[in-house]
Amino acid sequence: MANTLWIGTRKGLFSLRADARRRTWRLSGPQMLGHIIHHVVQDPREPRRLVLAAKTGHLGPTVYNSIDRGRHWQEAKAPPAFRKVAEGEKPRAVERVFWLTPGNPSEPGAWYAGSSPAGLFRSEDHGLHWAPVAGFNDHPMHPKWAAGLRTPDGELLHSVRVDPRSARHLYLAISIGGVFESTDGGADWAPLNEGVAADFLPNPDVPYGHDPHCVILHPQQPDRLYQQNHCGIYRLDRPARRWLRIGEHMPKAIGDVGFPIVAHPRDPDTVWVFPMDGSKVWPRTSINGKPAVYRSRNAGRTWQRLARGLPRAQAWFTVLRQAMCADAGPRVGLYFGTTQGEVWASIDEGESWRCIARHLPEIYSLTYAS
Repeated sequence: MANTLWIGTRKGLFSLRADARRRTWRLSGPQMLGHIIHHVVQDPREPRRLVLAAKTGHLGPTVYNSIDRGRHWQEAKAPPAFRKVAEGEKPRAVERVFWLTPGNPSEPGAWYAGSSPAGLFRSEDHGLHWAPVAGFNDHPMHPKWAAGLRTPDGELLHSVRVDPRSARHLYLAISIGGVFESTDGGADWAPLNEGVAADFLPNPDVPYGHDPHCVILHPQQPDRLYQQNHCGIYRLDRPARRWLRIGEHMPKAIGDVGFPIVAHPRDPDTVWVFPMDGSKVWPRTSINGKPAVYRSRNAGRTWQRLARGLPRAQAWFTVLRQAMCADAGPRVGLYFGTTQGEVWASIDEGESWRCIARHLPEIYSLTYAS
């Protein structure tokens, strides 16, 4: 069951499984046909376990758990839900469970989930029961950090990242809201947005109100963070608090707008992005209908266009924030799923590409499972 790609789509869950050389892929599914699958994540602490975030027709937003690598699924007994409000408070309801993240290795069974509208939730039993994280959801600044400035796809809490060295050190991102950090296990939070542009606001240099699309933390060097933002590509090397806009080194004709950013599993200086047009027209597409991945091997100082095997023209799709991933092979495999229902694979770190699945529903997420 190694070399598996889990594909969350607008109309169900699919999987692609490869041979040992990653050259032949077999498509399976759909499971949960008709349900929106936002995210599927393997538990690195127990690889047979998977957790899935879905919006179902009859149950609404919920979470499923598998203990047999996705053959069977069990729905959460208590899905993520905001606390009951006191009299006079404005009620909140989870519309979508959008993001999933395993907890620190020292906390078996712990998971985090992000929702729309922006809420943070935690499970301590592999995703069967969820509780709201009061330190964030009820923070006095929450109404300002998550002010309801919805993206075209809604207000989203995503990119929950756990420092592998400490379960108390957490990051998360809100679209629209910004990046936030906790150093006490989620009891308190603070914005972490210095240096990030907010071109859509009257004051572009604000502490919160930003639109991060995806934030990643390098597993081997967790003080290195990357961010693909609505307003650029950034790098942050802690303990610094000011993000550096490395997207300024992208070709000017391409710009640095996109959704996903993916790191090399061993080299913290190597990252890949999938640029999209930065116009005001939604939904986004590949720039001029010519899709390409861009790679930096020096932490964003220079970028290289990688498009061998991709369509040369008239390919009007994009790649969403959860729909691009890497494996951990000696020569890293890279994968992305498109809004047109295609899955593309590279087994040479992006140098060349081939399509390994077509005609699927719109792909929301693509994750690798070993």
